[in-house]
Formats: sequence, C-alpha cells, structure tokens
Amino acid sequence: MNNQEYGKLVVDELSQTLGSISVAAAEKFVSLINEAGEVFCAGAGRSGFQVKGFAMRLMHMGFKSYVVGETVTPNIKADGLLVICSGSGETKSLVNHAQKAKEMGAKIALITTNVDSSIGNIADVVIEINTASPKVAKEDQIISRQPMASLFEQSEGIFLDVAIMMLMDLRGMDAVTMYGRHANME
Repeated sequence: MNNQEYGKLVVDELSQTLGSISVAAAEKFVSLINEAGEVFCAGAGRSGFQVKGFAMRLMHMGFKSYVVGETVTPNIKADGLLVICSGSGETKSLVNHAQKAKEMGAKIALITTNVDSSIGNIADVVIEINTASPKVAKEDQIISRQPMASLFEQSEGIFLDVAIMMLMDLRGMDAVTMYGRHANME
C-alpha cells in the first residue's frame, strides 16, 4: 500500500467509528458541558493528550476548564463535570478520579470503547467509540488496521472537536471570538 491508500483506510475507519456514536449521547455530553460550573478533563497516555486539547478549546470558549493533575487545578465541586477519556474505562487513577468526583456530587462524562466499565457504570453520560483496543475487544467492534489504540484516540479527538463545534453553535460563537482567548505568551 502507498501513503494515499493508507490515508483512505484511516479515513474509512474514522467514518465508521464516528458514524456509530449515539446522537442522543453526544447531545447530552454537550448539554452537561454547557451547564457545568467548571469542566475537569482527565486521561492517560495518548487519550490524555486528546483531552488536554479539549480543555484548551473549552478555555478558548470562556469555560472554566482544567486538566486533572496540573498544579493549578482546583478541587471539584457539585456543579463540576469530569470528562474522562479512557479506552478501557478501567485505568486505576481515572477510576479513582471518577469515584472522587461522584463523592463530591459532580457529574461524569466518559469517552470509551467499554461502556460496561467501572467508570461507565457511574458516568452520567457515556460516549462509546465502537472500536477494539488492545485492552478491550468485543465481537461487534470495528477492528482497525492501525497500531494499538490509534483509531480510538483519533476518534475521541475528532469527537471532542465536534463537541466544540456543537457548543460554538449553542453559544453563538465562531473561531474569531474564540481566538480572542488564544495564548499570547508563546
């Protein structure tokens, strides 16, 4: 295969995973973000990179958004929302974060391949990315030719960008208004 054929394969896989995401779950996800006093974002590994980018975009929109584990992240309260990206939904540190958020009365949103996970069972909304990962595989999931969990990580990143677009429409914002909050000390 050449680079264009690999590119088409990746785009086709992404089209399948993104097309299988529940519209109702996506709308609930966006609604929870829009209603939250603060949004806390958590993930590990490459999923952590995706959710950090999401936290940045929320900040560009004027949300109070934080990345769990950073030194400037405050405590979560009952009006908070914890957004977790975890393919397995079983990463111990993320399970602990979810349990603490629930204990404080906050809401939880999970993006995962495994809806029946420890985090999925306590989440207020679960966005299922229907692809197998090295840790979790089910019969009906999309099998990727890409390495490891690349399809999941790409899909969650694109879904989070789509959620930002939905929030932009909901709040009457565009890229120009968001750019006003872009970092100026780079």
